Amino acid sequence: MKKRVTLIFPKRTVQMPVTYRLAKDFNVAANIIRAQVAPNQVGTLVVELSGDIDELEAAIEWMRSQEINVSLASREIMIDEDSCVDCGLCTGVCPTKALTLDPETFKLNFTRSRCVVCEQCIPTCPVEAISTNL
Repeated sequence: MKKRVTLIFPKRTVQMPVTYRLAKDFNVAANIIRAQVAPNQVGTLVVELSGDIDELEAAIEWMRSQEINVSLASREIMIDEDSCVDCGLCTGVCPTKALTLDPETFKLNFTRSRCVVCEQCIPTCPVEAISTNL
């Protein structure tokens, strides 16, 4: 099973080797989608956790016991087709190729199932046609 979660670390737990502990203690793989972590600052990590459902639940419970805020990611990327000018700048920063340009029409295509909501496309869009639903 897979779950995409956002982890918010208090300053004192930023140095903790969380992904190592998830793998070693709970047999849960953590695919880091986005990270903003610095010493002595609140850190944010968006990860896709995969493993057995019971192990995932135990891992999430352990992280919460370490005062790490865990929230299930339910955001989605939204594209305002009326504002989009199909410039293709977002396709260059999309790590999963969820955003592509049709080679014949040069229209932007968005494959939602490939999107990991890394949000790299949002600041890249010059007309602010890309946002999240939350």
